[in-house]
Amino acid sequence: MVVMKKLKVCWVSAGISSFMAGYLAGDVDEWIYIDIADQHPDSIRFIKDCENAIGKKIQILKSKEYRRVEDCVRAFGGFRNPANGFAPCTNWLKKRVRKEWEEQHKDCELTYVWGFDLKERDRAERTIEANPQAAHEFPLIEKNLSKEEVHGLFEWTFAFARPLMYDLGYPNNNCIGCIKGGMGYWNRIRKDFPEVFIGRAKLEREVGHSILKDKDGQVYLDELDPDRGNMNTEIFPDCGIMCYLAQ
Repeated sequence: MVVMKKLKVCWVSAGISSFMAGYLAGDVDEWIYIDIADQHPDSIRFIKDCENAIGKKIQILKSKEYRRVEDCVRAFGGFRNPANGFAPCTNWLKKRVRKEWEEQHKDCELTYVWGFDLKERDRAERTIEANPQAAHEFPLIEKNLSKEEVHGLFEWTFAFARPLMYDLGYPNNNCIGCIKGGMGYWNRIRKDFPEVFIGRAKLEREVGHSILKDKDGQVYLDELDPDRGNMNTEIFPDCGIMCYLAQ
């Protein structure tokens, strides 16, 4: 009888929730971060601070094929797969990297630790259904913690700074110019990171598809009304979690 090695893994997204989930789990064997060039440079500072805080190395993985969102979009000619609605960056920059790691550890009994909070029970249930190759733990849900409480607990527990994107007012530390963002998000990117906004607008015209849509169809960034949208009311999940889990 072959006894499989048990391995508890925390996939950190350089966000507060995923890190705190691993910290609260307490017995994580491997911490893994998938690095994408589009993330704010401060994300690596945060990962290094996390390493110092937990006294463990966080493994950094990268896609072998692509480094940036725009590389994927150009290669596949659009921002979404028309068959399933998923973004090519989701597939190539996160999902395939995770799958490659899983293939290398197929002889292990895996448990994944995820940073879903109290309001994300439905996503946690979908995670279990969609990823039967591993067991799953949700420490934030188990402790009935909201996102706000998780951030408060982080600040009470640790002396190092949150990722800069939070302090700039963004709800998550996603890639700068995340294609899952809404109109309010993109108008905020226009203000804070104009070079990214201009680059994505040019990319839209290059591939002939827009990131945003409304009831009348495509809304290109170079035509977006600066007053449209409200980032504070838009549904905008932590891309780290959702991208790791995308099927």
